[in-house]
Amino acid sequence: MRLANGERAQIAERKLTEYLLSGSHPEGRAKARFFGRHGFWRARPDSLREALQRIARTGRVRETFGSPYGTNYVVTGEILAPAGSVMRLRTVWLIPTGSVVPQLITAYPLEREAQR
Repeated sequence: MRLANGERAQIAERKLTEYLLSGSHPEGRAKARFFGRHGFWRARPDSLREALQRIARTGRVRETFGSPYGTNYVVTGEILAPAGSVMRLRTVWLIPTGSVVPQLITAYPLEREAQR
């Protein structure tokens, strides 16, 4: 199954620059190191945004669960990184109650990638 309205997926600028690509964020810094190894940088967040939006459009929904804010979708997929590597990622998207537009919550490597 694909993410409903994946082609409309939104990713807040702050989610990229102050979390996923931030070397100083307490929870995001490990993700920033991971993404940095593959050529994604805070100074150019649009490359990661485009890659994550591609997963929203083409990835496979692996799990859904409700939250007080709406429905969360765990979506996995592969992207080609700027450094030329193929990355396998797990992403989490929220479709808020009363909306149909997915919003990125987080992204991280699949287990095999995390161990490299």
